[in-house]
Amino acid sequence: MNIFERLSEWKRLINAALALLELPRARLHFYSHNAPSKIRAIFNQLNKPHARIPMIKNKTMGIALIDLSNFNGPEEYIATVKKRDFADYHARIATKRGYTVRRINRNDHIHEIFDINTSSESRQGRPMDQQYLTLQTNYDDSAPMQCYGVFNSEGTLCAYCRFGVYGDFAATDCLLGYKNNDGIMYLLLVEIVCSMITEGKLKYFMYDTFLGAQPGLQSFKRRIGFQPYRVSYAID
Repeated sequence: MNIFERLSEWKRLINAALALLELPRARLHFYSHNAPSKIRAIFNQLNKPHARIPMIKNKTMGIALIDLSNFNGPEEYIATVKKRDFADYHARIATKRGYTVRRINRNDHIHEIFDINTSSESRQGRPMDQQYLTLQTNYDDSAPMQCYGVFNSEGTLCAYCRFGVYGDFAATDCLLGYKNNDGIMYLLLVEIVCSMITEGKLKYFMYDTFLGAQPGLQSFKRRIGFQPYRVSYAID
């Protein structure tokens, strides 16, 4: 790399750092009274030093959030994702094709979940982790975890999302489904967001980060309404 290439790379890195510093800020609160050991473990995980950039915390920059407090009801959220090719557009296609969403216990769908997990050898350009390729005989869906699933018109589970409710926010833990063009992943997340807004107990919904995500996944998140934030955490 010559001096001009190095200068160009430094300029790119500096601009990227400045862009991160200009992100809107959010402070997420953990409530440790609900499943104390599990919640503190997640708090410690999110606050540990970043693997590649030790001077910042693990999950603090470019975090994908929806600020649920911006919406007085689900219809206000839906209005923000109504553009063609955004979440509501795809969710309505899925609904017309007979898909429905409901909360589930994964232990009632062990083999269906295994079929989903093993339906593709890779996701977002990465091989599936071994844990997904092994049939699980028991899942822990106790607090603070919840899981929702998408079912087709024949009652078969086609996708699922497991997330933790950690305090004034919830964060996705696992989101998987069959690869098709029916809009099922959009329907799943739209229904989850709408249910959170209706319940009115949470301020934020987190879906990991924008940093490091493939362009297709970044676009998917934006179409659902997630935006990048700088995040700090507190625990009570």
